[in-house]
Amino acid sequence: MQTKNTANKEEINKFDKLAEEWWNPNGKFAPLHKFNPVRQEYLIDQISNHFNLNLDEDKPFKNLKILDVGCGGGLLCEPLSRLGANVTGIDAAKTNIEVAKIHMEQSGLDINYLNKKPEDIENKLYDVVLCMEIIEHVEDVNFFIQSCINLLKPNGLIFFATLNKTIKSYVLAIIGAEYILRWLPIGTHEWDKFISPNDIINKVSKHFLTHVETKGVTFNPLKNKWKLSDDTDVNYMCYFKKT
Repeated sequence: MQTKNTANKEEINKFDKLAEEWWNPNGKFAPLHKFNPVRQEYLIDQISNHFNLNLDEDKPFKNLKILDVGCGGGLLCEPLSRLGANVTGIDAAKTNIEVAKIHMEQSGLDINYLNKKPEDIENKLYDVVLCMEIIEHVEDVNFFIQSCINLLKPNGLIFFATLNKTIKSYVLAIIGAEYILRWLPIGTHEWDKFISPNDIINKVSKHFLTHVETKGVTFNPLKNKWKLSDDTDVNYMCYFKKT
C-alpha cells in the first residue's frame, strides 16, 4: 500500500485557484510565458541531440514518449506534441488538468492529460520525463525524484528546472518578483523549498543516473527576455541520463 505522497495540499490549492490564468500571457503566469521559449528551446535541442533526431523532418519526435510532471495548463506539452511526441501531462491540481484539456481541444492536439501524481502511474515508461518548476512545490523531494525516475526508460532523459537556494534567489525571486515587481502572486514560492544544483545531482545520482549538464537561466531586463547562462544562482535547469 502506498503511504508516501509527493503532493502538498497547500500547493495544489494555490495552483487550483490560478488555473484559469495559465494561457493568458498578460496574466498571473506572464513571467512563465516569457520564460517558456528559452526552456522549450533548450529541451528540444538536448532531446534531439541525445536521440539523434533531425529537427528539419516533419514530426521529428514521433517515436518519443514524453511525460510532463506538474504540467500545469500544458505550456510545454503542446509544443512537444506538435513535434510529434506522444505526450502525457500529469498534475495533482485537478483544475490545471481541466484547463489543459480545454486548450488542447482548441488547439486540435492529442495529449493524454491525467489528474495524477508520478507515484500513481503504473506500468508505463517514458523516453523523457520533465520536472519543470515543480520540485520546489512537492511534499517529499526524495520520494518525488524516485517516483519520476521509476518512470524513465533506460537511455532516457530526465530534466529538472527549479530555483537555487541562495541569498540572491531570495532577493530576486521572492522579494523582487513577488513583492516589488508583482510578477507573481505573493506566496508563489517558499525559499525553504528551493534546492541547489548539487543537492539535486546528489539525490538523482543515488539512483545511478548520469548527470549530463546544468545550465543557468537569467533575465535581461533591458531586452525583457530570458537567456541561457552559466549563472545558476537563481534559475537553472539540469538533466540526467538513465544508463
